[in-house]
Amino acid sequence: MRIIAGLAQGKTLLSPVDARVRPTSDRAREGLFSSLESEFSSIQDLKFLDLFAGSGAVGVEAFSRGAAVVHGVEAESDVHDLAISNFQLVKNASGKYRVFQSKALRFLESDAAIMYDIIFMDPPYDVNNSAIEELLAVIDQRTLIQPRGIIAIERETKSSPFTWPAGMELLKIRSYGQGSIFYGAYSASV
Repeated sequence: MRIIAGLAQGKTLLSPVDARVRPTSDRAREGLFSSLESEFSSIQDLKFLDLFAGSGAVGVEAFSRGAAVVHGVEAESDVHDLAISNFQLVKNASGKYRVFQSKALRFLESDAAIMYDIIFMDPPYDVNNSAIEELLAVIDQRTLIQPRGIIAIERETKSSPFTWPAGMELLKIRSYGQGSIFYGAYSASV
């Protein structure tokens, strides 16, 4: 896995050696950032949350592309440390990053969570839809996404659909082999 674009373009990312982490493929990351840059024109100066960060590949990509703030959240201590090492590959960035060792829900309920422009969630495929819906409800209740922000959730392509909170809607789905990314946001009428 490599950083696709930005300050650290081409640098090789460290990957965990076991099956606890399923990194977002280069192809899916490229598609994700293509979609996000289509919506925002640029990642430059945005606030980005990489929930279930794993190796940090998605957050590092956002940081390399100029995000002002990138928060990564990873529960496993050794994987958390790996994510920090990957963020350190991005030199001379003007933004700030921080990787929190925490469960996703606990982080969203904490004072460390801020209002983000983009929230990316890539939970393990065995995390059920009710857990995803609970995370989305907390994001909505705590106003952790900007009114024009985007939430992107990677799930197994074959998984059953989850429900977005009232006032949010599915914008589009993009599939990349076994995984699909579901893009959602507040409804235009909200």
